[in-house]
Amino acid sequence: METILLEFPAGQPAQGRARAGVVASGDLEVLLESNTAERTVVNITTSVDGMDRVWQSVLERIFGDGSLPAAKLEINDSGATPGVVRMRIGQVFEALKSTRGA
Repeated sequence: METILLEFPAGQPAQGRARAGVVASGDLEVLLESNTAERTVVNITTSVDGMDRVWQSVLERIFGDGSLPAAKLEINDSGATPGVVRMRIGQVFEALKSTRGA
């Protein structure tokens, strides 16, 4: 098991909490809650060691422009591919919108 902590620029704080996915072989769970303005913090716990650079690259593509709301994300990974990572993060932000009625 490995833990990776990454930070990215972000917009205004996310409103609320959301969850997407499950911790299972080839999948991952993403938990989201609000964070202070202008920062998104991603804490990854993964069963695959030595993938720091891959995680950094994938998450920079998602969060690099700072357009998403500021949030704390907890990612519990069980060997998910970059496509699954992108999908689950998209789902958690969509779930956040639907809880606000947007």
